[in-house]
Amino acid sequence: MDLTSLLTQAVIGAIGGNGAGAVLKDQSLGTVGNTIAGVLGGGIGGQILNAVLGSGAMATAGAAAAGPISVGNIAGGGIGGAVLMIIVSVIRGMMNKSA
Repeated sequence: MDLTSLLTQAVIGAIGGNGAGAVLKDQSLGTVGNTIAGVLGGGIGGQILNAVLGSGAMATAGAAAAGPISVGNIAGGGIGGAVLMIIVSVIRGMMNKSA
């Protein structure tokens, strides 16, 4: 895993976290919260996807862009960011109900 892939996953994760917050307004953590959860989730999701699929199994984003950025990095980052934002929001909601 190189720095470019990790940064790609973090940026796409932030977009995924904010996108999930925009779609699920009742689950939103606010812009800053969605971004932080998205960045962390993007990095974690990308790493999990790389571990499951292996770095050689992921398709690149196109023949001209045969660099370290792959479709797997983008998908893992976006999905991971959205999923972690939703998980944090649900846990936060459960904690607020019990208090």
